[in-house]
Amino acid sequence: MHMIRRVFSFRIANPILSGLYYSFFWMMLGALILSLLLWSSGMNEQSLSRYVYVVHAAASLFGGLVAGKRSGKKGWYHGGLTGILYGALVIMIGFLALDSHLRTGDLLLLAAVFASSAIGGMLGVNLKK
Repeated sequence: MHMIRRVFSFRIANPILSGLYYSFFWMMLGALILSLLLWSSGMNEQSLSRYVYVVHAAASLFGGLVAGKRSGKKGWYHGGLTGILYGALVIMIGFLALDSHLRTGDLLLLAAVFASSAIGGMLGVNLKK
């Protein structure tokens, strides 16, 4: 039984890549929850932008937590770098897929994901001990 588990499991060794993986997982889960809220309630799409920032901040917090825990040291650095890469990828996907341009909200998104993932990285380093 242990051989089967070892064959089918994989682990991303790089802390930043594993943090990005978990960030995108939590972002997809948050997007699913927001879409269910939008579908089931009388909420309109214009009031959704605040919640999108919360989802991105929470996703980058969990990604930074994983990156800090996997690195074991320099949690703010690994978490912050994970957040910057996460924010840049989200902005780049929006630019390429939706043909959107850079706005001041994108800088706010980068600042929010950097701060929350750096905090997550600091918490993740301390969870390892």
